[in-house]
This record gives sequence, C-alpha cells and structure tokens, in this order.
Amino acid sequence: MSAENTANESTGEPGGGLASEVVVVGNTSDDPFAIDVAYSLGQQVDIADLISLKNYTNSEFCPRFISDEEDFAQIGAHLSGKTIVIISTSNRVVSRQSLAMRNLVIARAAKENGARQVVLVEPDLFYSAQDRGPQRDPEGAEAHRSDTDLKKFDGQPFTSRLYAQMLKLAGVDRVLTVHNHSSAVQSMFSRVFEGKFHHLLPYDLYLDYLRNSDIVRCGPNGEGLALCAPDAGARDFVREMMVRLNLPAAKCLLLDKTRSGEREVEIALSQDSEVSFADVAGHDIVLFDDMVRTGSTLVRTCQFLKKVNPGRLVFGVTHFYASDEGRHKMADSAIDEILTLNTLPTILNRDEQGRLRRKLVVLKIEKWLARNLSEILDLPARPDTGLYQIDMSSKNPRFTRKIWSNEQLEDLKEERC
Repeated sequence: MSAENTANESTGEPGGGLASEVVVVGNTSDDPFAIDVAYSLGQQVDIADLISLKNYTNSEFCPRFISDEEDFAQIGAHLSGKTIVIISTSNRVVSRQSLAMRNLVIARAAKENGARQVVLVEPDLFYSAQDRGPQRDPEGAEAHRSDTDLKKFDGQPFTSRLYAQMLKLAGVDRVLTVHNHSSAVQSMFSRVFEGKFHHLLPYDLYLDYLRNSDIVRCGPNGEGLALCAPDAGARDFVREMMVRLNLPAAKCLLLDKTRSGEREVEIALSQDSEVSFADVAGHDIVLFDDMVRTGSTLVRTCQFLKKVNPGRLVFGVTHFYASDEGRHKMADSAIDEILTLNTLPTILNRDEQGRLRRKLVVLKIEKWLARNLSEILDLPARPDTGLYQIDMSSKNPRFTRKIWSNEQLEDLKEERC
C-alpha cells in the first residue's frame, strides 16, 4: 500500500478503511449482502453514507453519491480517480428489471462525477436465461445453430446481449458473476467488456465445506464418496471438483438426461461415465448443478439414484430459486440435504425455505467475493477471515450453531475427535 493510501484510510473519505480509491455501494438501500461485501473488503463507512438511492414522486429512480456540501471545488469530480463497485443481487421488493435499470443509472452517476472505473458485481447475472435470439450470432460460440433452435426464439430479443451493451454504454468497465450456466453469455460478455468479464466458479467453497463438515462420510482417500454430474452441462464443473478434491478413491458418476416433454425427462448413465451404478452403491453421492428452479429434473434424478441404494444424496447448487413449486418438489425424501450459496439472498429467509429448512445449508459468499475482488482490483491483502459463513436452520438435524465460521468448524472437528 502506498504512503498516500495509508494516509487516506483515516481521512473519512468515501470508503474510509478500504483503500480510499475504492467505494462499494449497493443498488438498493441497506442491502445486507452489499454491506457484508463492503465490510469484508474493509470499508468502514456505511453504504448509506456514501450514496443516496431515492425515487422521485413520479417513481423515477435517482441515485446521488454523497459529497461534502461545503466543497465547491470538486463539483462533478469528487469521485475522480476512484473505482466504484456496485453490488447487485435480486430481492422480493424490487423487480430484476428495475434493479438492472438502477445499475445503469448508478454507473452513469459514478462516471459523470469522475469515477475512474465502475465494477458491477452481480452473482446471479440478470437476463442469462435469455441467452439467444432468433438470428445466428456470427461472432458467438453458437454460430451454427439449427433452424429448429432458431425457431424457438423467433420473435424475441437476445436480451442478455442488450443488457451487456447497455451496461457498457452506461459506464460499467468490469463485471463479476458466479457460476453462469450459459457459454453464450460468457462469450458475449467477454467480448463486450474486452476481457474484463470475470466468471467466478465456487470450487473452493464447496470443497472446503465437504472437507470440513459432516455433510458426507468417506474414508481418508475418498472411499465411499461419489460426485455426480446430473447432465452434460454439469460435467466440466464436476470433473474439476474431482481433480481439486484430490481423493483417489472417490468416484465420478456422469448421467445423461433426455427431455421427452416440457417437464418430462429420461435419466440414464452416460457412456462417458467411468463408473457404473453398481460401483456407487452404498456411497454418499453429491450432485452438483449451477441452478435449480422447479426441481422437477433434480427430484427425478435423485429418485432414480435411490434405486442403486446409495448412502446420502446431497444436492449442491449455486443459484437456488426458491419457487413454491421448487420447495414442494424438493421436499421429496429422495434428497437428503441441499447445499447452496446465497447468490440469491432471499434463500436465507426461513419463510422462503419453507419445509426445506430441515435439509438446507446456505454458504454465505460475501467474504469469498471480497477476496476475489481484492485480487482482481489489486487491493491490499485483508486478514484471513475464512471463505464463508454458514446459515443453517435449527430444524436441520446437523444444526449445532446458528452460524459457523471456518474456525468454528475446526474447533468442532477437534471436539468430535
């Protein structure tokens, strides 16, 4: 850290406590997720004291980066040289469309007041499900789409591309997201942001929890443990998890799913799988996927796997959309436990969890995001405070403490030994 930055940390300037050239804000008032990321980065000033997020009586949104009312010398320039980090997560109060518009206006406000760089941190990247249009994209990864595939999108826009272009136009320079399911979106955002698109994959979060908790049981070399890719889209992630897990006796099961209708699927062993169903009998199995909405396919897969007499069946998912239908279906006894992240922060609400609170564990990723931001923005290293915190309802049979830190997990392991 330079002498200038060290001196600025105690000045009370925006972001005080964090290197003063970085300011973390949210796109809704008093967003706990944004506050926790800012705190993990070392920002001491409350976000509410850095930006005012107001709506006019005609409902139009107007943000204002708060400045010293007596400072007339810095009008329109008090963010000069600073990096503004916008934390954007969905909630039940403001629609995703409104949040997307807020991101655009906040980014433009930052740039028009002198910001050097604007970074959008959006763990669940908006409009990613609208990742294709009715025409071939000659620059895209899916330029050779069939007419049948094109017809599915006839009449609708390629909205994720529009969103990327609008963010860039508004002044966003860099985008961070987590475990995005669409290669087309990843490719397109990388082009629009000229390489400043950061696709973060949560391998270390899942690996740390699998190693340091009792969610699964296995031998020292992975005996009795299997990781499962429920479809082709999850295979790369699961294969990399196997490499990083580094347990030679653990098994990797690959499945195929074929849709026979809107919500009808057929499950089968993939010809690329190195193990058979008989090989994982009695094993604790962890299925991984990037997101779940209705849970129809997941439940069907777990019901299918139950026929091979496994140990526990655990579902690890990054983006958990807790719809009414999803809560109802995933309460099925075929799924023993669900391990997810709070990329959609509403999943922390016990009412959102519903009956699933008995078997749901949420890894809160704000510390992990702060670590990645520090590396990407080349900020001074923060003290090691762990990767995540754990949120678990007391209804869960494995409940011990309301929230465990990594250090508390280590203490618990020692107690049990």
